[in-house]
Amino acid sequence: MIKVTDVSKSFGSHSVLNGVNFKAEEGRIIGLLGPNGAGKTTFIRILNGVIKPDSGEISIFGHDPASSGDEIRKLSGVVTESAGLYHQLSGQENLSFFADLYGVKEKARTGELLELFDLAEHKDKPAGTYSTGMKKRLALAKALLHKPKLLYLDEPTNGLDPDGIKMVLSYLKKYNKETGTTIIICSHVLHQLEPVCDSFAFLENRTIVEQGTALELAGKYLNEIKVKVVTEPVMIQRDAASFPFDQLKPGEAVFTLPSKEHISGLLRELLKKHSIYSAEMVNSGLEAIYFKVREMHNEQHNHEGHH
Repeated sequence: MIKVTDVSKSFGSHSVLNGVNFKAEEGRIIGLLGPNGAGKTTFIRILNGVIKPDSGEISIFGHDPASSGDEIRKLSGVVTESAGLYHQLSGQENLSFFADLYGVKEKARTGELLELFDLAEHKDKPAGTYSTGMKKRLALAKALLHKPKLLYLDEPTNGLDPDGIKMVLSYLKKYNKETGTTIIICSHVLHQLEPVCDSFAFLENRTIVEQGTALELAGKYLNEIKVKVVTEPVMIQRDAASFPFDQLKPGEAVFTLPSKEHISGLLRELLKKHSIYSAEMVNSGLEAIYFKVREMHNEQHNHEGHH
């Protein structure tokens, strides 16, 4: 549905994107991850036809954004850092204004979205008086007015408190489930996106260095796993465990295992001498994968730089 092949972009002598390859299947939520300044926003603007790439090919629903930007923008919604709302207008008036602008015929649409984002009871208040979280939700509603097939979100959780973050992300998940809208979320906050996204793309050194589901990436990059075990407060004996471990404090240790398959064996062994209160994998998350990908890519990058 989205296919990007070898796209590069420079502003003057400053290269922002270099040889980017990327793909997205319809109906998925994709996290586009990378440090600030990695080129995520530029990439989104290229996908949306706002700026043209210097080279490479892009196909979105069969359209090329460089030549059919208008077509693509009809199919897509965008939420950027600055929500682009009129602060003196109420929530309802903002949505009605943009609905006219986008040529949305369905009069009930604004009401549906105000309901969906829990803004119905605030619809007559000026948007300028909304909290950050409410403004974010109104900006999302605005981007969804014309039922886009594709939604781009640039740092959608910036400036939100933990409740607001949870709320916005759960709305997105729900909306994606109900409508099959493809969503691309740019962020540098990994742990927030982990439960929401179906797959991830890592942007590093001006290019996408890796893309896949969390499971695929874990299989490729996390060749050993770490399991934190909590037992009664005693020191675990070295001879009681066949795997290397670090004792954090009496009753807590982190074991390093070659794979998930070894967890049950380890626990059986420990249970012979200790009660176990909990066991959890501590390096299985997206953050662990991301740092591994960065580390390997930067080594490779530096290695190539020396030749």
